[in-house]
Amino acid sequence: MITINYKYPYKEIKRKKVNGKRLYETESGALPSVTTILDKTKPRQKRIALANWRKRVGEKQAQKIVTEAANTGTYMHAILESWVLNEEYSGESTVQSRMMAEVVKKNTQDDINEVWGSEVNLYYPGLYAGTTDLVGMYKGRPTIMDFKQTNKPKKREWIDDYFMQGAAYGLAHNALYETKIENIAIFMCSRDCEWQLFEVDAQEFPEWEQKWAMRVEQFYDQS
Repeated sequence: MITINYKYPYKEIKRKKVNGKRLYETESGALPSVTTILDKTKPRQKRIALANWRKRVGEKQAQKIVTEAANTGTYMHAILESWVLNEEYSGESTVQSRMMAEVVKKNTQDDINEVWGSEVNLYYPGLYAGTTDLVGMYKGRPTIMDFKQTNKPKKREWIDDYFMQGAAYGLAHNALYETKIENIAIFMCSRDCEWQLFEVDAQEFPEWEQKWAMRVEQFYDQS
């Protein structure tokens, strides 16, 4: 059983969509989400690669793949959210999502030492907001943790956005609650149930902090 310690007064933040942008209504005003910033500042080569993939497989098939992946990810997240809070999951799911969730559980249960919150709303005053899957102690260190599903296993160099996302949440948590979170853990499972763990430690964290800051600056410059 995972230790739950609600040591910080996390609050739910209302969300709304305006002109395709997801906004969080925080105490410092309506702020764009981390995922919106990353999407709107996506490098040109990544946009071209995505467009080429959709063209190659066909728009209908591409949309089917995206929708199925999103549904599987949603179910997997819901199962894992109940698990980390020591609750029984009774919601909707698929065989695929349950199998993937079990892989994640098996590979993380001995290393998640303490949970401070699940699906935690965070914001960095005046700049951005978002929701992290999990905050707590992982391998004895304060960590931002994220559950990710993928159609195929990924290489570390392909997931820059995940690391910037983790850095964004860590910085927001530090700003709001005077913590010093400098570790990120990405728990990833493919549709073939292949497990992958990607970590960022305190030495590497400033690199992703800087990269994220550049994307935030770019977002506001082009807004």
